[in-house]
Amino acid sequence: MKEEKLDKNNLMEKIVSLCKRRGFVFQGSEIYGGFAGTYDWGSLGVALKRNITDTWNKAMQDHPNMTFLDSSIFTSGKVWEASGHVSGFSDPLIVCNKCKEKSRADHLLENIGIKADEKLSELEINKIFNESRNKIKCPGCGAKDFGKVHASNLLATSNLGMLDENEQQVYLRGETAQGIYINYKNVLDTGFVSIPFGIAQIGKAFRNEISPRQFLFRKREFEQMEMQYFCNPNEAMDNYEIWKKERMEYYQMLGINPKKLRFKPHENLVFYAKAACDIEYEFPFGWNELEGIHYRGDYDLTQHQKFSGVDMKFCDEETKEKYIPHIVETSVGVDRTVLMVLCDAYCEDKIGESERVVLKFPPKLAPIVCAVSPLLKNKPELISKAKDVFDVLKAEFGRVAWDDNGNIGKRYRRQDEIGTPYCIVVDFDTLADNTVTVRDRDTGEQERIKVENLKSYIKEKIQ
Repeated sequence: MKEEKLDKNNLMEKIVSLCKRRGFVFQGSEIYGGFAGTYDWGSLGVALKRNITDTWNKAMQDHPNMTFLDSSIFTSGKVWEASGHVSGFSDPLIVCNKCKEKSRADHLLENIGIKADEKLSELEINKIFNESRNKIKCPGCGAKDFGKVHASNLLATSNLGMLDENEQQVYLRGETAQGIYINYKNVLDTGFVSIPFGIAQIGKAFRNEISPRQFLFRKREFEQMEMQYFCNPNEAMDNYEIWKKERMEYYQMLGINPKKLRFKPHENLVFYAKAACDIEYEFPFGWNELEGIHYRGDYDLTQHQKFSGVDMKFCDEETKEKYIPHIVETSVGVDRTVLMVLCDAYCEDKIGESERVVLKFPPKLAPIVCAVSPLLKNKPELISKAKDVFDVLKAEFGRVAWDDNGNIGKRYRRQDEIGTPYCIVVDFDTLADNTVTVRDRDTGEQERIKVENLKSYIKEKIQ
């Protein structure tokens, strides 16, 4: 089997095409021309996403002092005032004077090889942009005629519950972390946990992105897997290092190519952060953030204590010490993880003289564990036996497909393209000796397995 070298320039196009063709991901509102930055999950995408979130949940559950939360998408506007999102959560917006297309100024600078730090002020990025105006083209019309750079707030607004213009602005949450911070005392007061402990949450977040791009990487509606670890200030840096190690090991446990993963320390820390780094993955469009790991100090709880008037201090029963816990955060996007898994799994190779596209998902993440087929679809005895095998495996694993469309070769190629690790074929020998052919996705090798041993065989393979 020979693996082809992939061209990074069109790899993303191939992945996007495959995702639509095979029912992983569809463009949001496609029949109305599409709605930028939104995507709908098809059947295989739902299964892949669920496997990823289940794996993350299991990794968090295995931690000895972890709790879970599902906080509301809508919160009081004061939450976002306290967090600083209302006043300081923005992207640099610039508008083409000719066609009026809106773009992110930092993205336009990146297109000509200039890296603009996300934390630059409006004045600073205007200065950098002005120095390069004659080189920057509008992505819409090609003109080099732009207005000034303005800070555009990323919080998505809503009129939910607003009955008159004097009422407080309502926002869809820009991150799931704030829901954890405002429930920290509630969780602590249940009496089931004590410092140190973590609160983990998976949920939707929303950003008023100026120019969403790169498929699932930057969206307006996305899902986050976040964990906030509350600890003694004296132990926080040690916990930060522990979580860095744990999170990198997690991706290697998923089967992601370790050569495409790296730590990148933040060069310019926000004023409240004590330490921060990203786990980056080498996407087809370059190295980019997958997960953020941050030692946030006591800033978040202090801010909510100040704005709400609720005491956020923890009292240590043994030492009688009172303090606001420090927080170590791990935050990763579900959508970015799905994109990473797709990029890491995509492969073009040959089995013999036959070319194919294959998604080499780790078996634990594959949307379909195995596909069951009768050798011929016009032989009732083969169909009946294959249905029996399918029913047993479906009841055990759930993620099992029935495939009797086309010849066996076409079925194999179709299942390869969606990443199914094993194809099981019921043939005439099955009727005689109760064995089936099990074909391995990655090698193309086949072996005969007794029907009664199939469950244990597959279970061992996908662990």
